[in-house]
Amino acid sequence: QVQPVESGGGLVQPGGSLRLSCAASGSIFSSSAMGWYRRGPGKQRDLVARISRSGTANYAPSVEGRFTVSRDNAKNTLYLQMNSLKVEDTGVYYCTITTLSGIDYWGQGNQVTVSS
Repeated sequence: QVQPVESGGGLVQPGGSLRLSCAASGSIFSSSAMGWYRRGPGKQRDLVARISRSGTANYAPSVEGRFTVSRDNAKNTLYLQMNSLKVEDTGVYYCTITTLSGIDYWGQGNQVTVSS
């Protein structure tokens, strides 16, 4: 059973930084693509960043240059380094794991609040 668990969220001032982590059990981690989604207040859940099995990363235009997604297969952990945070980055952040067979696993979500 794969159950991603996010951590590292919280309250930060505009311009600050946070790092989210997503740990997952199971042997599928290294063979899976992974991603981070965000649901802002009153908004739909949108893709923030994703990283392929080989480590190729893609970002939403709104976070390009500020966020960095990475993975440590030895630790079965996905990261999202968020710098220069803006109020509009506020939301619940979810990590996902997509297996080779196309099955998606979602974490429970982690709140990030950017406010002065």
